[in-house]
Parts: sequence; structure tokens; C-alpha cells
Amino acid sequence: MSDNLKLPLGKLLISKGVISEDQLRIALIEQKATSMPLGKLFITLGFVTEATVREALSENLNQQSTDLTSIIADANAIKLISKDVAKRYRVFPMVFDKDQRKLMLAMADTANIVALDQISAMLGKDIRVTPMLASESDIVKAIDQYYGFELSIDGILQEIETGEINYKSLQSVSDEYSQPLVRLMDAILADAVQQNASDIHFEPEEFFLRIRYRIDGILRQIRSLHKTYWPAMVVRLKVMSNMNIAETRSPQDGRISINFSGRQIDFRSAAQPTTHGENVVLRILDRQKGLVPLDNLGLEEYDLMMLKLMIARPEGIILVTGPTGSGKTTTLYSILNHVNTDSVNIMTLEDPVEYPMTMIRQTSVNESAKMGFANGIRSMMRQDPDIILVGEIRDTETAEMAFSAAMTGHQVYSTLHTNSAIGAIPRLLDIGILPDIMAGNIIGIVAQRLIRKLCVHCKQSVAADDMERQLLGIKKDEPPVTIYRAVGCPHCSHQGYKGRMSILEILKIDGELDDLIARRATQRELRKAAIANGFRPLVEDAVRRVLEGITTLDEISRVVDLTDRLKP
Repeated sequence: MSDNLKLPLGKLLISKGVISEDQLRIALIEQKATSMPLGKLFITLGFVTEATVREALSENLNQQSTDLTSIIADANAIKLISKDVAKRYRVFPMVFDKDQRKLMLAMADTANIVALDQISAMLGKDIRVTPMLASESDIVKAIDQYYGFELSIDGILQEIETGEINYKSLQSVSDEYSQPLVRLMDAILADAVQQNASDIHFEPEEFFLRIRYRIDGILRQIRSLHKTYWPAMVVRLKVMSNMNIAETRSPQDGRISINFSGRQIDFRSAAQPTTHGENVVLRILDRQKGLVPLDNLGLEEYDLMMLKLMIARPEGIILVTGPTGSGKTTTLYSILNHVNTDSVNIMTLEDPVEYPMTMIRQTSVNESAKMGFANGIRSMMRQDPDIILVGEIRDTETAEMAFSAAMTGHQVYSTLHTNSAIGAIPRLLDIGILPDIMAGNIIGIVAQRLIRKLCVHCKQSVAADDMERQLLGIKKDEPPVTIYRAVGCPHCSHQGYKGRMSILEILKIDGELDDLIARRATQRELRKAAIANGFRPLVEDAVRRVLEGITTLDEISRVVDLTDRLKP
């Protein structure tokens, strides 16, 4: 990419194979006659789309670009710049980050220093402007579409209460933004993304609709709306998710894709009929958050080195275990990202694909098209893969195919629902994998959970009492220890916690463990042998986080069992 940075636009498009030399010649002749910018001419002549020119220009200028056609407008950003200023300078305020005092501004010409200076002066010194390249026609459309309408949740609710809802226009694409219900749904989605929620729950009760967000793994009630809003809201959600709006008695799944703060965010939607109407849950899939570098997973140096050595092995299975929502997918994607190079062919089989990744062949499981996990692995083996990711081992056939791939010289990654790393062994036996096949083919097992981190602004230090010292494994003759408690402040919405991190245990399967597995040893025997060889259980990693002041005993007791540490 760096080689292309200073190329003229025409040459850059030719190097990408988008236009031909002949088309460039035609455009240059036209430019002499009309004096139009070359990018605009390519579009007018029908050689390329606006999106192609925008991407090429953003690469040429080393500038981020954005697509305004599917964005969610931010009410706070639009309040900062008037419609006249936006029209005069051909800009559109996309997102305003209150914490960092940063405004993302879509511009047709990011090199327009006059416009940037004027807007910066108008906003004041404490707000930084980040310009993002967007096509001029998209900016003009966005200004017309979003200005002049109420965009805050409270304002839209007020508007709905005083006006009437036209159900028919909810299904029409033209002029849909004049509908307050359309704006209400957009505002709720934007609010959930800004609050770092992982799920949005729309739960109809007898007399009202409850809206809850799952933030840092905990559900939090955000709104209660009158039940009369819900029929129109669910229609809008179904239209956005490409579901059948006439079907209300069967469960349905769908997907929504929007542009927020210059990045693509996907929502996986699921509608379920209940006694008081359809219950809808949206899972927020933020691609930026889905890819965490391996070094940022928060592992101790020894554990990180152990994981990297396990990943370096050319064949065998690496399993990641834990309950739903424990971050298994994120860890697997981090590992794949770490090994993703030109020299290997990585193929995945997921249910469904959550985060698209470059250079990796990703396939969604589709039972209706006879593409289950077992069939999928069988077909992937013919694609000459080096590394295979199987979303989840659920049954005997999938497990057998995964082990078969590992035994034929492939590196296989998968997830399993068990409570601990050692618990994966009896689970595989239960599924039907023979111990002789397991022994020698499992490289290692990672078990993990997610714990909430204390808010750095309000956490309060206290001396650990006798009970807490016992839980932390501190002997009576050792000096006093300081731990922290959750308090709550405006920074963390008075929760005491903000953000999450993973705690992990890494079990490397060595020769001794292989022998024990082959003769069906008990979990107790396996655990004893693993600890003797340096294995650190999950609870030890959790306790380490408490002693480091990152989280609390209350929080780790929610995700790991501390009862074994209490001695009478």
C-alpha cells in the first residue's frame, strides 16, 4: 500500500485493475473540456462507482474513508454543526465521543484546510476534529436526511406521543427518516453501541416493553416504554433484519449491518414468540473489538509464551473451553490473527461467521444445505488447508472429523462447553472419542472466563480481612494486603466496574498426561499431574487479578469457585 500512496488517482485505479489505460485517456480528454475533477469524471462517465473512488482516494491520501449510505446518525454530533455550515463546506458530523472530546467529520475534501480551520474555531479548542473521506453526493444526502429531525431517544418519544404512527410507511424505503419509529430504532442501536453493550433485549410484558442492554456481561435495564410502541418497533426491526414481517408465531433470525463511528457494526437478530408478543434480542458484533492482538489478552508472560509455543506446533488440536459468552470466539480469532500469513491456508467453519477476516476462508454452517460441521470439515479437507477452525464440537461425528483432520497433519482449533480445561477430557470421552485417539493428538486446552474490571476513577482501597486473606491464599504470618472495592461514579454509570478482561488457564498436554488419558484416568489424577508440571488453575489467575487491584473478590466469586479455598 505504501508504494501507491503518492500515485495520481488515474494511475492508482489502473494499478488496482479498476480502469483501463483507454478509460483514463478518455477521462483526461474530457477533463480538458470540462475542468471537472478526475474522480468525478470517472463516476460521470460510468467507469467506476463513488465507493471505488472514495476508497482509492483514502488510500492515496492515507486517510480513513467512510460510507454514509448505511450510517446511524449521532444526535450529539449533529448538534455541534449547523445545517448551513455543513452545506457550505460539504461536511457531515458523524459521531461525537464525549469522553475523548473527538468529533468524526465526513468530508468530501479532507485537504480543505479552510473548512477544517473554520469548523475547529467554531467548536472551540477542547474538541478535536477527525476528518474522514466520504463522497460528496452521500454527504449532501445525509445532510438532507438527518438535519431538521429529532434524533435523541427522549425527543423522539415525545414526538411519537404527540403524533400518529403510519405503519405502512415503515416498510417503504423512500423518506423513511421522517418516521419517528425509524429514528427511534436507530437511536437505540446507536446508544447501545456507545455504551459498549454486547446485546440488546426487547422484552414485551403485559403493559409495557422493557429494553435491557448487556454491558460487561451483566443485563442492565435502560428503558421502559408503553406496550403500544412495540408492534411498530418490531416491524421496523424485522424490516432492518430482512425477516418476514407477516410471521409472528415462529422464531426468526436475521442480520443488520450499519456504519457507526466510521466502522462497520453487525447485529445478529433473533425473534422469539412469547405470551405478550415477540421477544427480540440483538447480538452486537463489533469487528474492531472482535480482533484483539494475542499480546493484549492479559496473559502472564509464562502463559503467553506457553500459548505461542502450542500455536507453533504444526499438527494437533487446540481446544478453547468455557460457557457461552466467556470470550472463546475472541480468543480463537486472536490466535488465528497471530498465525495469519501468506504462507498458510486458514479455513474456518462457524455458526455463523461473526467477524470477517482477510486472507481467511470463512464458511457458515448451513444445516438446510447439508453443510453441518462434520460435512463441512470433510469438504474443507479437500481445500488443502494448513489450519482449520471448527466453531464448536457438539457431537460424535464432528469430534471424529476434527480428530481425523488433526491426525492427517492439520492444526485444528475448536471450542467445547466445559467448566475447566481438564473437564474437556471426560467431555470428549462422553461424546465418544476413544482415549487412544485423544492421547497424542491434543496439543493443549485453554479454559477461560470474562471478569469485570474495576472503574479506575472510583475504586476504593481497603485492607483484606481474615476471610478475604484466606480466599486469596495469604498466610496468617504474611504482611497486610490491600485490595479494592467497587463504589460507582458517573464514569462507570454508577456500577463500580467498567470494561472486561479474560482470565485463563492453559493446560499443555505432555507425555505424562497422554499416558493418563490413554488409560482413562480420573479428573483428580489428571489435575494432580498437571499441577505437578506447572499448570495454574483458573482460580489462581482470578486471585492474581484481585491482588493486582484490577477486580474484586465479589466479581471473581461470580465466575470461579472459591469454596475449595475456605478451610475450617
